[in-house]
Parts: sequence; C-alpha cells; structure tokens
Amino acid sequence: MAETPANGLTYADAGVDIDAGNALVDAIKPLVRATRRPGADAEIGGFGGLFDLKAAGFKDPVLVAANDGVGTKVMIAIEMGIHHSIGIDLVAMSVNDLVVQGAEPLFFLDYFATGKLAPSVGAEVVKGIAQACLDSGCALIGGETAEMPGLYKAGDYDLAGFAVGAAERGTMLPRPDVMAGDVLLGLPSSGVHSNGFSLVRRIVEASGLALTDPAPFDPSKSLGEALLEPTRLYVKPVLTALRATAGLKALAHITGGGFPDNIPRVLPDTVAVRLDLDAVPVLPVFRWLARAGGVAESEMLRTFNCGIGMVAVVAADKADAVEAAFRGAGENPVRLGAVVPRAGGAAVVTTGQLAL
Repeated sequence: MAETPANGLTYADAGVDIDAGNALVDAIKPLVRATRRPGADAEIGGFGGLFDLKAAGFKDPVLVAANDGVGTKVMIAIEMGIHHSIGIDLVAMSVNDLVVQGAEPLFFLDYFATGKLAPSVGAEVVKGIAQACLDSGCALIGGETAEMPGLYKAGDYDLAGFAVGAAERGTMLPRPDVMAGDVLLGLPSSGVHSNGFSLVRRIVEASGLALTDPAPFDPSKSLGEALLEPTRLYVKPVLTALRATAGLKALAHITGGGFPDNIPRVLPDTVAVRLDLDAVPVLPVFRWLARAGGVAESEMLRTFNCGIGMVAVVAADKADAVEAAFRGAGENPVRLGAVVPRAGGAAVVTTGQLAL
C-alpha cells in the first residue's frame, strides 16, 4: 500500500467523520432490533433492507409507499435540543398517509443529513423513530446518515422518511361508493403535528416570546416543548376500525393544505362535504396562533389541522359501529358533518365557525 503523503488530506480533514457514523450505527442497532415484526428480522448494516411479504401473511398484496419530512419544525427541535419527538413526527407523517389508503405499514427507512454528525443527537432521533415504528407495527429496516459539511451549519440537520405498506387487493381506500348522506367523523390531533411551522415560527417571532418561555396556552411547558408535541399515530385505531366494521369508506390525513385541500383528495367529483366548524375541538395552541398572529379562519383551515388530524367518511347506517370501534381503540371521534351532492362549487363547504 502506498504511503500517505506527509501533507495529504483525509476525509476527516474535509469534515466527514466515518468513525462517528459507525458509532451511530452501533448505538442504534438495539433500537432497530426492537422493531422487528413478521417479514422483517434482518440486522441493519447491509446494502439494503429486506422484507418477506409471505412471512407477513399477505396473499395478494398491493404495495403502497409514502415519504415525507417534518419541515421547519426540525429548527425548533434543534434550538430546544429535543430530538426524540421529531423522530416520532417523521414516522407519523408517512405511516398516517399509508393507513388512509387502507394499507398496513410494513417497514420504514430514514434519511438523516447533517453538517457534522453528533452520534448522541442521531441516536435520539432514531430512538423516536423506533418508538413510532413499534407503535405503528412496522419495522425499521434501514436508513442513511449523510454528513455534508458546508451544506448544513454546525448543529443543523434535516430528516426524510420512507414507509412501505400493503393491503390485500380489493380492500384499498377510498372506496368508490362514497355518496351523499355518508357521515364525517374526525379523530382529534395532538397539536400542530408537522405542518405550518414556517408560519408558527413567524408568529413566535412576532410575539416576542422565546421558545424557553412558558407557553401562553400551556404554562406547564415551555413554548418550544409545547410546539414539539409529536404528530399522532393513527395506524392502530384506523386498522382496528377497518377490521371491525365494513363502514369505513375513505380517510383523509389532515396535513399541509388543511381541510380544503386534503378532504377532496378522497371524494368523487360528484360529491362535496359539509363541515360543521362548531364541532371541531379546537386546541388551545391554535387559539393562541390565531390570536397572536392575527390569522384569519380561512387561513387557519388551510394551514393547520385545528384539532382534527384525520377525517373518516363513513356509511350512515354503520356510523355508530365505526364510532364504537374507534372508541374501543382509544380514540375520541367527533361527528363533523356529512357528504352532500356537489353542484359545481367547492368540494368543502363549511357551517358555523372555529372556536378561535
């Protein structure tokens, strides 16, 4: 082997620490191992993750894939030094998108990019990812850590997540029989989830509050801690309701675009929904954001979940059974309105007003 020149540069000199990456992999192996499920039992460290659909019990599956990030919410996590919950957000944003299509999440992969890798920070993020995978019944089968000095400032990082699920052919949502008279059920959110944080951060700045100050809407926590409340995982209650009753016809995950942009994605062109805003259980964080930022109701509805993270379209004659199934799975569904004929106007019409 040729000798290294006396003044020769190394990858470490360029700011990339391979040993730190290896240390992170070693640290997270027990976390990853804990997420094993039927179909996924290999160790991480190979060139790709493996999943056996037959071992998972599927006969004629359709695969469903989703990917997402957590947006500028990660900036609050970095400033607060709280990294565990952002990993939960990362998983939730993708697996919630799978389950609304009737798919069971099978496996997840993550991408962690940073300027200078701090293994302890990466391990905290993966700890949250692994917890959310466990809570969603999917396996964490791999990922990628990229150290890119010059692209990210010291201490900064960004995340992306990739989830794959499956459903037996013929069981996918939305069903084609969504029709006028169907009932809307809403599943409450835990907070802002992972959308709208560019506006959230602007409002925090305008308020004059520091993230370490007590949250005006929850003085038991700092503002930063309250805003980092992780996205709810809806996988298990939704799968429970799907398997317990034939009444679920469609589901909409309320993410970027809020109610007016997400609900129409699961509706035929012939129908609209009438949404009763008086029924939305508006969380205190949204009241504060609306008042501190002077945000109009229409903007709140299109930017935030306002207290409802998932909307279900349910057959009217099975609404009670679906509601009971959700309650049995630990949810507290609320009736939000109904599907109505569409006469060429908006796909989401509202009555009442948000309690802002």
